[in-house]
Amino acid sequence: MNTLDWNQLRAFLETAETGSLSAAARKLGLTQSTLSRQVAAIELSMGVTLFERLGRSMVLTPTGLDLLEHARAMGTAAEAMSLVATGRSQAAGGVVSVSATDMVAASLLPPLVQRLREQVPGIAIEVIATNALSDLQRREADIAIRHVKPEQPDLIARLVRDAHAHFYASEDWVKAHGHPRTGEEAEHLPFVGSDRNGQYLGFLRHHGLPVSEANFSCYADHSVVHWRLVREGLGIGAMMDEIAQATPGIVRVLDDVPPVRFPIWLVSHRELRTSRRIRVVFEALAQGLTGEGEPTQR
Repeated sequence: MNTLDWNQLRAFLETAETGSLSAAARKLGLTQSTLSRQVAAIELSMGVTLFERLGRSMVLTPTGLDLLEHARAMGTAAEAMSLVATGRSQAAGGVVSVSATDMVAASLLPPLVQRLREQVPGIAIEVIATNALSDLQRREADIAIRHVKPEQPDLIARLVRDAHAHFYASEDWVKAHGHPRTGEEAEHLPFVGSDRNGQYLGFLRHHGLPVSEANFSCYADHSVVHWRLVREGLGIGAMMDEIAQATPGIVRVLDDVPPVRFPIWLVSHRELRTSRRIRVVFEALAQGLTGEGEPTQR
């Protein structure tokens, strides 16, 4: 392989990371046939087989595994160059991507995006709703709203505030079951679960609720759906206080149970913070999430 074709290498890397041609093509914004040709081309130019095709899955061969770490290193270097170039842009215009959990994205971000558009109409916000931690170093997002402090040294993080959550139920549910106030009263009450692997059950028990799987009337691992099930009267659920207080027909229950406390962090890549448009959005989100006022251009 005399000349490295970055497009082919990127096609190999994303196919290896996602495990399928269709997923890699979507991530790169290519057609599946184009991506398949690029993967075949790099195999041909190197004279090796990098993938075994198993149904719709692409499984790395031993040679492919050997190449993967080198491809990742090259990809990281290329992305670092892109970060530097993007970071030096001083235009207060363009697209800024912001990732957040599905509930924060659906409930807290829309009014902040609207306010920002009024203040800086040249900036468009891409909202990425995901409960996974977006990889800022790989440009999955420009800014992330997280509930854990990042550990990577080249990320800039700001603790916006500590948030609180309590337990809530619908007004109809309270009419049917009464208004429980202590943790002990929860033992025989229905809850909306969020998973079936015991994690949410452990969370409830950690907060002093003597419940079991038998307490769950239904499950939803998507927090927007979970909250809708609570609103429909299917059981008790935990929710961030400002979201619950803005939801009609919702009543706080288990009042004597201590609140759930969790941090809200704003995170961006160090190079991206030198970009004016990303700095404007970062500061606007910081102000909006703490209620400090209107975003300003800097």
